[in-house]
Amino acid sequence: MSTRKLPAAWIAIGTVLAVALGATGAWLAVRMTTADRVTKAAVPGGPFALVDGAGRTVTDKTYRGRWELVFFGYSFCPDLCPMTLGVVADALDRLGPLAAKVQPIFVTLDPQRDTPVIVTDYVASFDKRIVGLSGTPEAIAAAAAQFRVQYEAVKTGEGAEDYLIDHTGFLYLMNPEGRFVRVLAGNITGGEMADKLRPLIAPAS
Repeated sequence: MSTRKLPAAWIAIGTVLAVALGATGAWLAVRMTTADRVTKAAVPGGPFALVDGAGRTVTDKTYRGRWELVFFGYSFCPDLCPMTLGVVADALDRLGPLAAKVQPIFVTLDPQRDTPVIVTDYVASFDKRIVGLSGTPEAIAAAAAQFRVQYEAVKTGEGAEDYLIDHTGFLYLMNPEGRFVRVLAGNITGGEMADKLRPLIAPAS
């Protein structure tokens, strides 16, 4: 049976991984394929409708007016997801007041285990400003398709919950009008992420 580790432990592991990955340049994304590479013919983003921890429907238009950082993962993820959420939380802190212009969104790829409440509690353990979303398998598949996210469950045992999910590991930066700007790799540091975001959300006059 799968068990969830404490978020604090995940954050510590994520910090170690961030240093290791930053040094080696390895594992930019899980199961990265040619389809994951952003091209003009396949720009990430588009309509979706999911559910937050309060039971409210959140769509691609809910946070218009803010820069969105969209990431797909799951709460049982042993490494990449907690590492990335830790980086996002650190970047928000480093941005200071400018962080109010950024809305991080975490979409689960594991609706079987990640209810809207579970996902909300999970992301809040990193930073309460991160929004956690879940939904039906069909709604999540549709959202993942809009962002060109690939994912696949991989069995690790005989139990119904004995599986991991291989998935694309990028953050998708969307502008306040909801248009795709660029991808960010979760293996950068919080300082590096803040430095990449700052000139976009507060351009020099």
